[in-house]
Amino acid sequence: MSLPRIVRSSPATLRSQIHVESLLGQQRARERATIFQFSTPCRTYGTGPNPDPGRPPFKVWPLIVITLIGTGSFNLMVRSRAAPMPAIEAPEPKPQISAPEKDTPAFSPSNVSVIFVLGGPGAGKGTQSDKLVRDFGFTHLSAGDLLRAEQDRPDSQFGNMIKENIRDGIIVPMEVTVQLLENAMTDDIKKNDGKGRFLIDGFPRKMDQALKFEESVCPSKFTLFFDCPEQTMQARLINRGKTSGRTDDNEESIKKRFKTFVETSMPVVDYFEKEGKVVKISAARGPEDVYEEVKKTMANWGFEMTN
Repeated sequence: MSLPRIVRSSPATLRSQIHVESLLGQQRARERATIFQFSTPCRTYGTGPNPDPGRPPFKVWPLIVITLIGTGSFNLMVRSRAAPMPAIEAPEPKPQISAPEKDTPAFSPSNVSVIFVLGGPGAGKGTQSDKLVRDFGFTHLSAGDLLRAEQDRPDSQFGNMIKENIRDGIIVPMEVTVQLLENAMTDDIKKNDGKGRFLIDGFPRKMDQALKFEESVCPSKFTLFFDCPEQTMQARLINRGKTSGRTDDNEESIKKRFKTFVETSMPVVDYFEKEGKVVKISAARGPEDVYEEVKKTMANWGFEMTN
């Protein structure tokens, strides 16, 4: 049997082999490091040691952008709540019927004669006014009739308000009544060469109406006041309500109208009486007896009968 041959290397050869093996080991180590670098995921969070000491462990700019956006939105919200709400324009009010301001009355007392006819509801103002129109050539203007005509006018902006006030026994605003009277007087005067005689029935109901009318329309000559007991007036109104068709000729409305007259219209009578411009006539009698006294009063104030 032959034994294996043992080859002995020289020292120089051994050193050369060791150097080559060392270089091969270093090459394999670099290859393994490269493979590990590409196969290992990068860190994106801040725990553990930072693999890249020269860079922060996470990106900061996204947080800065989010913070700025949030701060700006918050400030805008605060300012929008603190800023006053824009004013909402109210709808334009409808034009009102009002007596315009005047330095002098619209009509001169030398050309136009005005007699106020006052008395409680049912005192007979309308009946006596009709007789004066017939015999003395007056134009009868009833504030109540003008208001009722206005409330029934299809395009009237005051119709509902007037209707409710009349039903409840409340006096209609002064501006409306004064202007309606002036309009009616103007129409009549145009037909009579700038002259006119007017009986204004149921007006003025309040002191402001009296003062405003005399200041802006025409001073009155005097006031005819028909004085009548409340019980008599109530009986007349209830009887009239059976055929008149008026919404205010009922017991509830009558009581309200009596109360309103005493509280608001009697001060007007007292005011003109102090000026010596009131003639009181007892109206509890029959219409003809009352009218006889009315005719004497008219003669005393210089009015002659035309018929």
